[in-house]
This record gives sequence, structure tokens and C-alpha cells, in this order.
Amino acid sequence: MIARILSGGLLGVDAFPVEVEVDIAQGLPQFATVGLPEGAVKESKDRVKSAIKNAGYSFPTRRITVNLAPADIKKDGTAYDLPIAVGILSAAGTLPEPVSQKWLLLGELSLDGRIKPIRGALPMAVSARSWNIEGLILPSENAREAAIVTGLNVYGVNHLGEVVDFLSRNTTLSPCKIDRDELFRRQRFYEEDFAEVRGQDSIKRALEVAAAGGHNVLLTGPPGSGKTMLARRLPTILPEPSFEEALETSKIHSIAGLLSPQEALVSNRPFRSPHHTISDAGLIGGGTIPRPGEVSLAHNGVLFLDELPEFKKNVLEMLRQPLEDGEVTISRALTTITYPASFMLVAAMNPCPCGFLGDPQHACTCTPAVIQRYRNRLSGPLLDRIDIQVEVPRIQYKELSEPKDGDSSIVIRERVNSIRQIQRQRLKPYRLHCNAQMESRHLRKFCKVGPESENLLEMVTDRLGFSARTYTRILKVARTIADLAGSEDIQQVHLAEAIQYRSLDRQPL
Repeated sequence: MIARILSGGLLGVDAFPVEVEVDIAQGLPQFATVGLPEGAVKESKDRVKSAIKNAGYSFPTRRITVNLAPADIKKDGTAYDLPIAVGILSAAGTLPEPVSQKWLLLGELSLDGRIKPIRGALPMAVSARSWNIEGLILPSENAREAAIVTGLNVYGVNHLGEVVDFLSRNTTLSPCKIDRDELFRRQRFYEEDFAEVRGQDSIKRALEVAAAGGHNVLLTGPPGSGKTMLARRLPTILPEPSFEEALETSKIHSIAGLLSPQEALVSNRPFRSPHHTISDAGLIGGGTIPRPGEVSLAHNGVLFLDELPEFKKNVLEMLRQPLEDGEVTISRALTTITYPASFMLVAAMNPCPCGFLGDPQHACTCTPAVIQRYRNRLSGPLLDRIDIQVEVPRIQYKELSEPKDGDSSIVIRERVNSIRQIQRQRLKPYRLHCNAQMESRHLRKFCKVGPESENLLEMVTDRLGFSARTYTRILKVARTIADLAGSEDIQQVHLAEAIQYRSLDRQPL
């Protein structure tokens, strides 16, 4: 007898339907799984056999063949345990009637029949909504994240026996219900605040410009000047994410297994800070079984790279594609997977290996050759893709002891929200959201400058040897500064401030 159970697999951030076909035939006892199964899927036969027996059901001692269709796409993960077990019980006649393919089953089985959580429940639920099914049956730990998707009945289960009784109509299950709007509002909370930062007014201004226009930032300064502290507070002034953005981010975190049962939705802007020893696959994504990397986990948020020159050069060079395209493409022999990776890059570095170059209170012990080698770890094309480069000076005691707080993150975020709204309206016909996403054709229309500003831009471009990409970055930042000033046109003062934000490029004129 053949049983057919509907399940699903992941391809990037999207899911595709998988038909689990189970055939029980006469012959010597054997359990074969076909359909390009990876290691975890091949091992499911031992988990399924023990789970069925320990749950109190009879395991057929005949030839069992399990096919995962479509057979030309690799299947990985442990989510196929539950549909395979139900398919065997259905084909063996334990279930009184064949299981309808209107039910989508997902879940990993433990040896005693308990159903354990899986990765990727949220993107699976998003795609399954269009598959014309009655409901989704999956582990109870994943029920809340899947229930965020409207128009789909989600049933959380804890044991194989619950699934068999429900499909046999011996019992009923209640679909999981959550108030997603309340969940979205309740979880939006940041522990850090810009009001806690003493001094560094010019740096806070630069970060506000970056947040308003979605620009990448590089902070250079001696140890203890507050680079990391400032970077960690940047997400608190970014525009509040829409529900669609939160859903996109949550799908990636679900695939990576980073969503807790209590969280269910990433409603804050993500902040990812990988260590400088990270590999290229860890940063960009990949592996034998492709998984999203840090750039994708920072989607719609901030990727912070502390001690930037300490990262491997080949790893840093891989940032070029996501910084330009907002996505990462991972190619393998049988498939190509694309993960979204639209993030703000915030990097921090010391001015030299010892960290005290230009510090009036500490003498630098580095030779010019050592400093040059240190800075050469960062390529010109990578620095060109960072819009704002600012020096973070050591803060003085007078500023540290200042009792008055600066603007809070809420106040700054309100200003940023209003500026982003202006940009969205301006760029809406081009399906862009912020100034940093503009290309050359948009610059010609929205970043026009007067004769005096043109002369200033020509002077610094020729004398400092700015590249064409640096030139466009300066115009984008100047457009954001003009928006913050409420100006329709880019004035010379806006352009001058944007040029000041290229600290690593500037040389004495």
C-alpha cells in the first residue's frame, strides 16, 4: 500500500512542497529513503522506527521505500521525520483512512515519540498559505512563529500519538492563535539610548545623518573613545520596521534556528556583531548545506564589524556584493540560493596598530611603514562603499562629567522617521526607500548642485583623487544633510559637511 503525505522543504528563504511517498511491499525487512536525501534525512529511518515502536504502534517488518518528491532537489534537515512516520502508519493500516494531502506535516521525532522543534517554520508557513491546505501540523515550540501568518490554521503538537489520534479523528486540536499586532508592538524595546552618551556631538550628528539616509559608517579612533558604544546605539535611532520588514527578518532568523518560542517575531532592527575570526561562509553564508550568514541575519538592521582591519582580507572583499546588491547568491552544483542582505554596515577601527596615532595624551609607537601596512588591509573599493568615515576623538573629563543629557533615541528617531518619509515619497516611483539606494540616474535628478558647490566638488575630487564611486557617495550624503536641514536643493554647506565625512580619503590641500 502506498501513502502520500504533504511536507515541505526550504530553498533560500522560500519553501517548496514535498510529497512524502511511502510504499510498504512484500520482501525482507528494509528501509530505503530516496529523493536526494542529505545525512540528517537518511538517519531519520532509525529515529522513525524507534519513535513508532516507543509510541505504542507496530512497525511493519517488510520492505519500506520512502520517496521525497520532487526527487531532483536536495532535502536536508529533520522536519521530514513526522511525515515519514505518519506515512508508514498510514500505509501499514494503523490509521483508519488515508491521510488527506490537505494537511502539511513537519517535525523532528525523538526516540520516545516526542516531537521536537525544527528550523524554518515561519517561511514554511508563509509559502504554505498558497498551497490550498486545511492546516499545518508542526511542533508546539514552532506554533507561535507559524501562527503569525494569517489565513492558515496552525496546530502545535508534542507527541506522535497526538498526531495519529487527530488524523484518526479520535480527538481534536485547537489552532494556535496569537495577536500579532500586539506581539509586534510589545517586543519593540531597546536597552541602550543615545541620551547616555556624553560628548561626541559631532559623531552623534554623523550617525543621525547615516540613519536618516541609510548610509554605511566607519568610525576611527583610539581605544576607549566610544566607537563600540555609539555603534550599538545606532539601531535605536533607525526608523521603526514595518511588519513586512519584521516578517522578512524573522524568516531568516527562523531558517538559522534563532527564533525562540517566546519571541516568534523579530520586531526590532537586528544588530549583528561577528568576531573578526569569522570565516567567509560564516559572514556571507554557505557551507555544505547552505545557511544564511551574518550579512543576511543583519537584513533590515545593522552589521557591526569591530576592529575592521583584523578581519581576513578575503572575507572583507566578499562584502562588496551585498553592499551593492542587497542580497547574497550562493551557488552549488545542483542549486543556486539567494538570501536577502540589505543592511547598514557600521565598522570601527583604530588609526594604527597601537591605537594612539593622533592622540594628544598618548604617544604612538608605530612606524609609518607599520601604519601603512595596517591600513592597506582595507582595500580602496571597500572603503569607497562606506559613505561616512569619521574620526572619534578621545572624550575629555569635562564632557564625561556633564550632567545634562543629550537628545534621547526616541527624539532622534522621530527626526529620522520624518526624513525617511520624505525620501520614500521622493523615491517611490523607483521603488527605493532611502538616499543610500540611489543610483546615477537618480543623482542627476535629485542631487543637483549650484555653481559654487560644483566648484568645491571639482576641487576636492581632482586634488584628493576621489573615485567616481566616492563622488556619488558624497552627493548621496549631501542630499541627506539637505533633507535634515529642510532644504529642497543641496547647498554648499551641505556639500562641505558631506566632504568632511570622508576622513580616510582627505589629504592636505
